[in-house]
Amino acid sequence: MAKCLLAISVFLIWTLASSDKICYIYKYSTLSGIRLLRFSLSASTTTSSDVSQQNPGSRESLVFVRLIASFYFIRYFLRAEMATFISVPLKKSSEVDLVKPLSKFVTATYPAGEEQGEYIRSVEELNKLRKSALGRPLDKHESSLEILLRYYDQLCAVEAKFPFSENQLCLTFTWKDAFDKGSLFGGSVKLALASLGYEKTCVLFNAAALASQIALEQNLDSDEGLKAAAKFYQLASGAFGHIKDTVLSALNREPTMDISPETVGTLSLIMLAQAQEVFFLKATSDKMKDGIIAKLANQAADFYSDAFKQCQYKENLPKEVLPVLAAKHCIMQANAELHQSILAKQKKHFGEEIARLQHAAELVKTVASRYDEYVSVKELSDKINRALTAAKKDNDFIYHDRVPEVKDLEHIGKAALVKATAITPPLSAKFTDLFEKMVPMAVQQSMSTYNQRKADTVNRLVGTMREATNLCNGVLASLNLPAALEDLSGDSIPQSIADKARAIVQQGGLQSIEQLIRDLPELLTRNREILDESLKMLDDEESTDSELRSKFNQRWNRTPSGDLYKPLRAEGGNFRSVLDKAVQADQVVRERYNTHCEMIALLCKPEAELSAALPSANPAKTLQGSEVVSVLRSQLSKLEEVKKEREGLEAEIKAVTFDMSTCFLTALAQDGAINEEALSVSQLDQLYGSYTQRVQASLRAQEGLLGNVQASHQEFSSLKQSNSEANDREEVLKKLASAHDSYVEITSNLKEGTKFYNDLTEILLKFQNKCSDIVFARKTERDELLKYVVVMISLTPSLFIFVLNTVVVVSLATDIAKAPPPQRPPPPTFTPQAASAPGNPPSNQPQTGNPPPMAPPSQAQGPPYPTYQGYPGYAYQMPMGYNPYGGYPGAPPTHQSPYPYQQPAQQAPHQPYFPQP
Repeated sequence: MAKCLLAISVFLIWTLASSDKICYIYKYSTLSGIRLLRFSLSASTTTSSDVSQQNPGSRESLVFVRLIASFYFIRYFLRAEMATFISVPLKKSSEVDLVKPLSKFVTATYPAGEEQGEYIRSVEELNKLRKSALGRPLDKHESSLEILLRYYDQLCAVEAKFPFSENQLCLTFTWKDAFDKGSLFGGSVKLALASLGYEKTCVLFNAAALASQIALEQNLDSDEGLKAAAKFYQLASGAFGHIKDTVLSALNREPTMDISPETVGTLSLIMLAQAQEVFFLKATSDKMKDGIIAKLANQAADFYSDAFKQCQYKENLPKEVLPVLAAKHCIMQANAELHQSILAKQKKHFGEEIARLQHAAELVKTVASRYDEYVSVKELSDKINRALTAAKKDNDFIYHDRVPEVKDLEHIGKAALVKATAITPPLSAKFTDLFEKMVPMAVQQSMSTYNQRKADTVNRLVGTMREATNLCNGVLASLNLPAALEDLSGDSIPQSIADKARAIVQQGGLQSIEQLIRDLPELLTRNREILDESLKMLDDEESTDSELRSKFNQRWNRTPSGDLYKPLRAEGGNFRSVLDKAVQADQVVRERYNTHCEMIALLCKPEAELSAALPSANPAKTLQGSEVVSVLRSQLSKLEEVKKEREGLEAEIKAVTFDMSTCFLTALAQDGAINEEALSVSQLDQLYGSYTQRVQASLRAQEGLLGNVQASHQEFSSLKQSNSEANDREEVLKKLASAHDSYVEITSNLKEGTKFYNDLTEILLKFQNKCSDIVFARKTERDELLKYVVVMISLTPSLFIFVLNTVVVVSLATDIAKAPPPQRPPPPTFTPQAASAPGNPPSNQPQTGNPPPMAPPSQAQGPPYPTYQGYPGYAYQMPMGYNPYGGYPGAPPTHQSPYPYQQPAQQAPHQPYFPQP
């Protein structure tokens, strides 16, 4: 019996002592009650044996009486000791693995090395910090608050450096409603969003809630405790106010009730009111002037009035909060009237003193009659009544001053000594950015676009020079130069042809070029398979999502997969277009190889066979010492010098480097945005302006030399003795020279194609990983949402059947469902002194976002294989090259690359999903 009574009493005391679980906590002293409880428990062992022997039940009765006495004694102190302060419970979060997705992004974006390893270690530190801040219960101490603030600061710092979104770096954060206690079957309300802004909002909410709890734990009998309480309440007010201004733009979705603008706005006012009350308590303990104390109390009453009005008609806070706010408004108003009456007495305005004391007495009477369950005002009521009795007695017998109406009294002034703390990260004094060396995403995207512009500029200049060189080689081959000058004997292989034949043999001849051609289809097939598999994953998940949506209709309230995957499908479509154009480029190279295959094979033969294959011609030794030959050789030598200068110039152009990240970071810090196009174009003009002029000068020099060569060759041809054999020999030599040039160009094209496909494989694997990550995240979300929907369906009235299957339980459930909600307590009567200040104007929160992607500059000459700029957030880009299909006078026009640069189309903004598992 004693043990049972003991258990019941301890449970009751624990329930009262744990009242912070229902959002508000009483500041109280229970020392006397605890002593009485310990005395009652000791009675079970100290009761005399005589009493036990005479009446065996007397000991249990005595213990019971003393336990009940201790229970009521503690309850009295709960209500009578000082004032009631409100604190906020913490939100609870589900575990999230930050390491895997963030490490994937780091390895995909940054090259392997020391920098990449440092970023991965920072990701692991961030994951540990989240577990410390959210993965365990937090003590009501400033050190715990410091951990929350450090994590919040890291989120603010990392937000701009990783592409957090549903269709890029998809991380789903799940949080429960702080005020929802859940039900037997449905669980508590929670919201899962792939939004870092949502995570930031919830973490800041917890920081504010913990600050309110820490403030509640302070000893308000000491100056240090009062200062600390005021500081933490103002921090909580600022944090809740910041959430109110930013939550809708951060979520783009209807938030849970605890972080809705109405709720956090009310909580901000409550915390500000409590901070003002702490200053009132400080002024009272310091025995400051009554006029100052009255103004402080009146301002606190005003704050409580604003908070009461804001939540009076909304079910966004627990029902226990509203009566506490109403009571606190009346208590602060009564304190203001009490101290103002003392001031009136000092000025010998005895009628005013009585009127204010009467008004104060009415206010505390209202609290005692309506809110006695929440707040006790016995001490304040006795103090006011004693002062009122004394004032009336003195006025009746001595002063006979007229007592004015309350409405005629002068308004009590207000003195606001509190202000919501501004939320400007970093909030933690110990904050250090884990990703300090990583540039923001805006800079990363600008760097990617700048690199593309730089590559286009380099390719344009290099391509222009190579086209000019190809043109020069084509003209010389058509004139059979320099072979015609070397073949004056008419019966030996010209030295230039012999050198070209040896060069082809050294490079592998036909075997090497045919092996490269055989490898291309295999590389193409591998890329197509990776792309097809990636898109198939999206198709399968979208099909499942569509089936569930058609089955559950409006219950399936998340973003449709078809809408979410639009950017990925556009990116996949661009990849497919790139592959199709690469196939066309392969075909062009094969056709060119087929055209020159026979002559290339002839150049690969031994020198004797090559000599035998050349038609013989009559000697023209008489021209060997002529001036025409000398002039022509001099002109050819100058052309060779021009071509060698281009090779050096090409190496210089490719070696130009400049770090634009500093320029972009400076622009972002100064203007808050980056005008990438203007900055990049200006910088590229400075870097490559002089090289452009040198390239144009080289082209003009070649043009003049080719004109002179053609004129000299015409004179040389007229002097040569021409016959059919000589013409046949010259034609073969021309074809051999052209075959060598084509071999070099085709080999270069095929190597570029091989590199293109290999590089594209890496890019497609990254694309596949991105598709895999988002599909996995969607499947995880789908499973949780499916569980939630099934539970909600099972709780509908038509399907609800309790496990016990008894009429009594079903009837009870029905009665509970039909029972009206508990009524709100009536609001207090507001007086002119408690008129609320004008409401805060709505905050115009600037909307942030990435600037629209810049259109790529037009390319004068494209590479042999298509280029592709990576999807925003991933800095991969296709290799850049030059156009291999040059021409010369009399030949078809220069072949333009069939693969123009294509940039992914800008997609419409997508909506985040809203699962409620």
